[in-house]
Amino acid sequence: MTDHVPLRRNARFQLLWAGSAISQLGSELTRLAMPLLVLALTGSPGAAGIVAGARTVAFVAVQMPAGVWVDRWDRRRTLLAAQGLQAAASALLTALIVTGQVRLWHFVTLAVLDGLCAAFIGPVQDTAIRGIVPPGQLHAAYAQEEARTHAAGLIGPPLGGLLYGLGRAVPFVVDTLTFLAATLLYAFAKVPRRPAVTPREEERRSMRKEAAEAVAWLWHRRGLREVTAAVMVLNLLGGAFLIPLIVLVGERGGDARVTGAVLAGLGIGGLAGALLSGRVSRLLPPGKLLPAVVAVFGAALAATALPWGAWWPMIPLVFITLSTPSLNVVMNVVIARMVPEAMLGRMGAVLSMGGMVLKPLGPVIGGALAAALGGAGALLVLGGLLGLTAATAVLSRELRHFTGEPPEAADDAPAGDEAPHAPA
Repeated sequence: MTDHVPLRRNARFQLLWAGSAISQLGSELTRLAMPLLVLALTGSPGAAGIVAGARTVAFVAVQMPAGVWVDRWDRRRTLLAAQGLQAAASALLTALIVTGQVRLWHFVTLAVLDGLCAAFIGPVQDTAIRGIVPPGQLHAAYAQEEARTHAAGLIGPPLGGLLYGLGRAVPFVVDTLTFLAATLLYAFAKVPRRPAVTPREEERRSMRKEAAEAVAWLWHRRGLREVTAAVMVLNLLGGAFLIPLIVLVGERGGDARVTGAVLAGLGIGGLAGALLSGRVSRLLPPGKLLPAVVAVFGAALAATALPWGAWWPMIPLVFITLSTPSLNVVMNVVIARMVPEAMLGRMGAVLSMGGMVLKPLGPVIGGALAAALGGAGALLVLGGLLGLTAATAVLSRELRHFTGEPPEAADDAPAGDEAPHAPA
């Protein structure tokens, strides 16, 4: 594979990206339509929360086993099977809605199935990018991935609400069609099946041992280990600001429409940041980019507390998501370059679980701070904690010298695996 063909002409990547974009747009359509329908049928906000929670629990519970299995199984078949199963589940839910036979347990069961499929799809997509994109184009590829994520998040929920207004089943019909289209595009993309392995690696080891091997590999990578820890803190504190922000807007007289408009700043900044992330991510190595992003995040959160009206927080929110896509791109490139190909699925699961393990505590912390200090006080505290995190990262010698380049020494790799290398 060479860098001579522009990324836009890399048909396999563009087909993979298009499939992911269509599938994610379909999922975002039902992100709003699903709770609206559950509320309409049950009248219970708690029931809507149960459906969303069931999907999340299923996704988290199976993520580590899914990462191990993705490294063992034919990745192309795994992707097609998981995406096809999502399409089947969505079609079944649509049929139940159209016939008026849908019940709460149907929503919960199919949400669990959707979460299980998503746990497999993510690792396969991550490993596929390394297999079909040359090293020199990884920054551009992951920047395009970021743009897809933020565009779907910006367009999907409003479009889902519009389609729901046309008929309760309409968003789910469209969601099914997007899953079917994604399955077809993935088939044409010809995702790499699995990496070449040595005879020793062909020996079937226990799932626990394979998962522990990925954790041990990460623990022995100085710099990457510290970056991962800092990202965990960023996810924790970044997940805590939503409730204080809603409280702040309400304290200043803003209604639900104002709150929604203010939160739109996250989508606007995220889409713009994704379009710029490929260039920005090349300016600084990950060890220096991370504290810069965390510092911007903290300063922007603190700035939302300035007493300039209910609409003002929209401006700082734009700067939060304007900066974070660059960090996402850099980290994706680092993982693609450093992690042995035979371990990509497991490592993706380890990092994703690490990023999510503290995230559920964020809303709890944010709600407690808002109750004790009010919206503005809570946002100031969270901004200060992020600033402290950035300062700690700057003082870390491992982070300051971390470039994300793969080590050349083969003896640094765990037994049974290749040394980390740039993708071929």
